Amino acid sequence: MRVVLQRVNHAAVSIDGETVGQIKKGYLLLVGLAPDDNDEQLDWMVHKIVNLRVFEDENGKLNRALADVAGEILSISQFTLYADVKHGNRPGFSKAAKPEIAEPLYDRFNEKLRAAGVHVETGRFGADMKVELENDGPVTIIYEK
Repeated sequence: MRVVLQRVNHAAVSIDGETVGQIKKGYLLLVGLAPDDNDEQLDWMVHKIVNLRVFEDENGKLNRALADVAGEILSISQFTLYADVKHGNRPGFSKAAKPEIAEPLYDRFNEKLRAAGVHVETGRFGADMKVELENDGPVTIIYEK
């Protein structure tokens, strides 16, 4: 499992010109899943993301977590995080989970985030999405489990 986390002031995702998910302050997550991912990876990732302290406290230190700032998450499925670009110029995606495996994992991941008390918006799995965001910082963290 791979997640690219970006701290944002706001973010939105649209499909065919219609906004299907949007958040204010929080995280934009690009979520890639591998064929052998399971609940162990999902639980680890949720714990790391929910407890990440990258929001400033009263002293300007990165010491506050998402809940401390009433932050939200926009979660976007992103199989291209598993692109293999070692050979040639066209990426291969054989290391990414097939949709029938990835979609239920992605849905469970988002439900686990919600169960941890986070407001989560999503795009639509497998759709051609347009993502807009205002990076805050920028702060970008890459997780892999």
